[in-house]
Amino acid sequence: MFLLRKKCCLVCFLVFLLVLPVMAAAQPAGKLVIFHAGSLSVPMASIERAFEARYPQVDVLREAAGSQKCARKISELKKPCDIMASADYQVIDKLLIPDFATWNIRFASNRMVLCYTDSSAHAGQITPDNWYEIIDRPDVSWGHADPNVDPCGYRSLMVLQLAETYYRQPGLAKRLLKNRPQENIRPKSVELISLLQTGNMDYAWEYRSVAIQHDLRYLELPAAINLGDYRHDPDYRQAVVRVTGKKPGTTMEIRGKSITYGVTMVKNAPNREAAEAFMAFLLSPEGGLRILKAAGQPPLDPPRIDSKKAYDQLPPALRKLVTISQ
Repeated sequence: MFLLRKKCCLVCFLVFLLVLPVMAAAQPAGKLVIFHAGSLSVPMASIERAFEARYPQVDVLREAAGSQKCARKISELKKPCDIMASADYQVIDKLLIPDFATWNIRFASNRMVLCYTDSSAHAGQITPDNWYEIIDRPDVSWGHADPNVDPCGYRSLMVLQLAETYYRQPGLAKRLLKNRPQENIRPKSVELISLLQTGNMDYAWEYRSVAIQHDLRYLELPAAINLGDYRHDPDYRQAVVRVTGKKPGTTMEIRGKSITYGVTMVKNAPNREAAEAFMAFLLSPEGGLRILKAAGQPPLDPPRIDSKKAYDQLPPALRKLVTISQ
């Protein structure tokens, strides 16, 4: 009996030695490059720390920029990248699919707010009913992100367009833009935060999640104009902004739609194994979605993909985490 047990232990040990390399190989490792919208910087930093704690052999390298700029780093500059997360899922559809990506998962939402501080001009007077009168005053400085680089930029312009109808103020958008200096247009919306905090700008258009993450005061706008409620999509579609297109020298039309973030894996991702593991963590209710919610970024639970064809192209590990929905 003793010899039999000894032989069993020896066999188990040998099996363990044979399986050990396979187990080690199953753990993703190496550098993982992620391009993402600037408005995702705070939650992505937390997601990175949690992911690397689970997979210590992976080194996540994040680059934050306007979503269109992120896409063009891939499509025009051919910079190596594994994952791209956009503040507008349409950026992935328009600039990356089908040449640089095959699917697009919608995973979070947001809404537009007007941010300010205690020292902003007329901060004690501004309300959801008079904000457009406040930022039209000559002593007020306000700004927004570049619509050609950052979705928050063209969404800011859409809010102004929608406000014309909602407040019955024809010509309002054009009038307000005359009171916004060109230098108050910044490459990404998060760059406006320091201008607010230092008193160099009174008001700035931001996502609600960004305002919460940076402890900014902000004005909630009616659902009919804040781009945060899918039930108002027919109204949002009345707003149209033209931005730089897929190829240099071209333009494309962006129509208003409720704010929805998208994420994809790049076709030629250098580290597909780590990319799949990160995507699974990001889309997990106990992983990335929980972190997004804690950061004031409403997640879509479950995340969504728009067709059975796209669903079938997902890595198997991701299919159980998403649902098919238009």
